Amino acid sequence: MKRVINKAVNLDLVGVNGNAFMIMGVFGRQVRKEGWSQDEIDTVLKEAKSGDYNHLLATIENHCEPKDEEHDH
Repeated sequence: MKRVINKAVNLDLVGVNGNAFMIMGVFGRQVRKEGWSQDEIDTVLKEAKSGDYNHLLATIENHCEPKDEEHDH
């Protein structure tokens, strides 16, 4: 799957409650914190919601690139 927009957020979904609304909420908070525009957020979430749960998860995960803080030193 390709990205809907060519951006990624520093977010690791491991350990996030698997509920679709929780995943979208965590994603939404993080992208706002990182300064994404409302249009960018809406584009990703619209695509995420256009299919089933697995599509939602794959779309959001595809826009996440968690930075490994421990190995950046």
